[in-house]
Amino acid sequence: MANRPLDTELLDRAIIFAVRAHAGTERRGKGVPYIVHPLEAVGIVATMTSDQELLAAAALHDIVEDTSVSIEQLRVEFGDRVASLVASETDTFQEGVSEEDRWHARKQAAIDRLARASRDAKIVALGDKLSNMRAIARDYAVQGDALWNLFRTSDPREHEWHYRGLADALRELHDTVAYKEFEELVNRVFTKKSQKRP
Repeated sequence: MANRPLDTELLDRAIIFAVRAHAGTERRGKGVPYIVHPLEAVGIVATMTSDQELLAAAALHDIVEDTSVSIEQLRVEFGDRVASLVASETDTFQEGVSEEDRWHARKQAAIDRLARASRDAKIVALGDKLSNMRAIARDYAVQGDALWNLFRTSDPREHEWHYRGLADALRELHDTVAYKEFEELVNRVFTKKSQKRP
């Protein structure tokens, strides 16, 4: 009996859409095409599920935050569930406060939102966060604390607070290989730093 072919039509469309939306952009001063990050997130999510809508959401997770595409456009193209998963991964920005306070408030809101999110939303988020943490760990091994100067907030204690908060919010996924890698990388990068916000 032959295996039935895997239906990847939705994921294929999402990847093509993401490639077009992120065309010509690079990953925070690294000279690497931005699309590498969403594709890595898809690969991580694929270690936890074969659900094509979750995989599509991983491919699209940064589109609303980083391009001119709206949640409504995603809803039309990919349906309610994919759009809702992307919305749950999209930070909201506040006006009228300092960049550092805005960053902290935005990250706190994201941690709180993630802690209340469905398991599906956490799976998509873990794809994103583990991809980010892999990049941080690679760069930190080469650059040390100079790495933090590439970010809007340069205090490493703030980044530690953020990533440990994400680890707590994602703890429901503790039984996955992806979560174990995420936690190990957070501990490796932030071992010697204060865990509290200054």
